[in-house]
Amino acid sequence: MSQSTAIPTSTSVVESAVIHAPLSHAWHFIKLQDFSKFWSAVTKSEYVKGASEETDIVKWTFKDGTVLEVKQEEHSTINHYVTYSVITSQPELTYTSVLSTVRCYPITSGELEGCTFVEWSGHFSSDASAEVIQDAKYKRREALADLAKAAKKM
Repeated sequence: MSQSTAIPTSTSVVESAVIHAPLSHAWHFIKLQDFSKFWSAVTKSEYVKGASEETDIVKWTFKDGTVLEVKQEEHSTINHYVTYSVITSQPELTYTSVLSTVRCYPITSGELEGCTFVEWSGHFSSDASAEVIQDAKYKRREALADLAKAAKKM
């Protein structure tokens, strides 16, 4: 029996933050085509022309040259979340798939009343490495910090 050298790891990541701004300010940025308005790692986010009418596909261009096409899988303005999957990547991903959700909750009482709790999860295919999961963790943390700065300025 051969031994695997892969490090066993969870294939999910969840990062969260309290944004010191009202829900409407944070939620304003949570549209796939607007991620470049808050996330400093993304230089451009734009709709992909030629996608079908029923499908929202957005291309994210990152500072490091990576280009992702993400497909909006689900969106709720009532429950304040967007779920998306990566459908293409240049360079290619080292794993098969990922499904991510950004969800905002108003904080309605206590000393943080009037602020927003934001959770950004990612569920990766089982072939994602520990490095991929760690990278996703830190990218989400950086993006949430950027969102906090952008929402405060509104």
